[in-house]
Amino acid sequence: MPLPSNVHISSHPCLQAKLSQLRSQSTSPRETRDLVKEIASILGVEAFANGLKLTKTGTDRTPLGVEYETQGIDPADLALVPILRSGLGMVDALNDLLPTAVPIYHLGLFREKLTLQPVEYYNNLPFHRSELSPASPASLDPTTNTAASTLAVLLDPIIATGATAEAAIQLLREWGVKKVIMLSVLGSEDGVKRAAEVWKDGVEVWVGAVDEKCNEKGMIVPGVGDIGDRLFVAIGK
Repeated sequence: MPLPSNVHISSHPCLQAKLSQLRSQSTSPRETRDLVKEIASILGVEAFANGLKLTKTGTDRTPLGVEYETQGIDPADLALVPILRSGLGMVDALNDLLPTAVPIYHLGLFREKLTLQPVEYYNNLPFHRSELSPASPASLDPTTNTAASTLAVLLDPIIATGATAEAAIQLLREWGVKKVIMLSVLGSEDGVKRAAEVWKDGVEVWVGAVDEKCNEKGMIVPGVGDIGDRLFVAIGK
């Protein structure tokens, strides 16, 4: 099935080799955390090379006293938005890539077991709609919201059915960001397509690889198992 043009699948050989290691049932929790971080770092380099621009910020002097022109990234007002729990495993990798500290906001979404539909249980986006009074005009018209960031970098290692990704992207769109870059280690064909099509002009989806399908429980096949459980040693809960 052809994927939308705003879906980017990494062809980096190191990423693909690390993903092969991540798939193994014998990979330990410590190794899992390291692999997710390393894969996220490679994805971040690829996504930021495409989605960020260089801009002049002023001048400074080297230790030899020579003046030089300083540079930064554009947009500078970006934020990292991990989806709880497993998105936390990607935060450090992306934070380390950026030249300056950026805000980190969190979205808590879980899939209801029977319907596999997302349920929001936590949202600390500043000025998000739920904090507005019912009588406020902004609460009635999402286009009047003012986001604290122009670009949101959405982090979730897995795009399975795509329902969680779709809900998170819609939340960020209503918050008022101009663009979302979503980074995921692995996705299913239908899930990645669903995430990419929820806001075609405003979303870029970057994934390490795409597997064909999900099973009846909403798990990607062959996949990597429940990555949240593997990251946080919660297997068997």
